This record gives sequence, C-alpha cells and structure tokens, in this order.
Amino acid sequence: MGISSSVPKNDQSTTTTKKQIFILSGQSNMAGRGGVKNKHWDRIVPDDCKPDPSTIHRLNANLIWETAQEPLHADIDTRKTCGVGPGMSFANGVKDYIVGVIDLVPCAVGGTAIKEWAKGEKLYEDMIRRSKAAANSGGEIKAMIWYQGESDTSSKHVAESYKSNMENLIRNVRSDLGLPSLPIIQVAIASGTDAKLVEVVREAQKAIDLPNVVCVDAKGLELKEDNLHLTTTAQVQLGHMLADAYLAHFG
Repeated sequence: MGISSSVPKNDQSTTTTKKQIFILSGQSNMAGRGGVKNKHWDRIVPDDCKPDPSTIHRLNANLIWETAQEPLHADIDTRKTCGVGPGMSFANGVKDYIVGVIDLVPCAVGGTAIKEWAKGEKLYEDMIRRSKAAANSGGEIKAMIWYQGESDTSSKHVAESYKSNMENLIRNVRSDLGLPSLPIIQVAIASGTDAKLVEVVREAQKAIDLPNVVCVDAKGLELKEDNLHLTTTAQVQLGHMLADAYLAHFG
C-alpha cells in the first residue's frame, strides 16, 4: 500500500481535537480507478489529493487510524487495483471550513450491486462495523458519501428497483448507527452497462425523497477509455463538488 505513517489513537483523542467522521461507500468509482490502466496505478497524486497527516486520517482494514493518502481503498477493495477516487479531494476541500480533524472510513467495493448492500449482507455489515468502530474511537459521524449504481444498469427490473433499495439502505444505516438525521450525499451515476437504464437509475437517485439527502451529479465528468470509470481529473472535480455540497447543506 505504501502507507507507513500512522496516527496513534491518543493523538486524536484530546479534548481540544474534534473528530469529524465521513463514511465513503459504494462501488468502483468511489473506491477510485483514477490513474489505473492495465491493472496498474500510475501513482500520480494531484495536489488536491495530497496527504495532510495532521488533519486527514483514514480507518484502515484493521480498524487502525493512519494518515489518509491515495489510494484510499487499497486495503478495502482488494480484488481490483485502486487509484485516485473522490475522497481525498473532498477531505482537502472541507478541511479549512470545519473544526477539527477529518476521519475517513473507506468502505467501497468495486462491481457491487445495491442488493449486496442490503442489511444483513457482508458489505453492509462491514460498513456498519467500520463506522461504529470509527465513532467508538471518539468523534462524530458527519455524513455518508455514496457513489454506486453502475452495476444496477444491466437489468430493467433491477434499475427500476433502485429507488426503493436506496431508500431502504439510508433508513437502515441511520437506524443501525443511531443517527436518524445522518446526512447522505449520493452521486448520480454518469455511466453503466445500458444507456437507457443509466437514466433510470439516475432518475431514481435524484428522486430520493428523504430528509438530509443531497444528490451530486457526475454526468458530464470525464470518463476513462472504458466509458465506465472517472479519470483522475474528474475524480478531483467530483471531490470538490461533494465538498461544496456538504458545506452548503450540512457544514
């Protein structure tokens, strides 16, 4: 992973340091494929994604806090090569406007359909377990950032079920974390298997009718040659869009 520095828990637990926790979840575009080609990451880290050891931390797969740096999901989305995602540019985008340190909880796994994030399924339970561990170490969960849906564009039935499945997911996360008003920032997908079904899922995402749910639209952001994953530049842009949405609605 190339991550050697760690942030001891006692360094983050002083009475003067406020910990702001953000859950990063979904599938490959959240996990990050920016700069990945032929299963290799080019290791190019844009300035907006640079680590900030004193301010931005991540919960690794072993539930230990460490300096957050790209690729954020390397030990979470282990079946694929991870690169740049939106998480670091988001964190760098909000750090000057909120008090305290930023603790990121990466949970995204590529190629996963929303049914795999249903309550009781491994991905969902892992996300809840990691989120609770983050909160138990001291801090407040401020939002869940969700970018998923490309895998639900292969079937008409699945695409048409997206809205109800996503609303159930939001209700379950809020209930299991004991945060009934937890802010949710979801990304409306920009790509998928079937263009018509991409629009079905996008409309579902934009139609979620629950309080404290904001939608950020990825449509128009640059895609890689595979026409599925965002480029590094697009991921940086998306991170800024997510930061702007958080600060405008919940900051």
